[in-house]
Amino acid sequence: MKGDRVEIVVDAGDTTRTYEMVASRAGRRVETAVRRGVVEVSEVTRSGSVVRTARFMATRVLALVEQPVPREDASERRDGEG
Repeated sequence: MKGDRVEIVVDAGDTTRTYEMVASRAGRRVETAVRRGVVEVSEVTRSGSVVRTARFMATRVLALVEQPVPREDASERRDGEG
């Protein structure tokens, strides 16, 4: 969903660096995967096509914070909305 966000904190030797991947358009989402010592964060369309990917060495990643957009459940809607 537009607004999904993942923050990645990476050890850069004497300091840390923070990167952010955000779903930039409606219908896109951000997915994370850890494969063979590499952390991949990708922005993906509804059809599953990857738009862009950020890759980090898993040994350097200090934190991976996923911040999904709150989704409104149909049961949470008040009468007269939606």
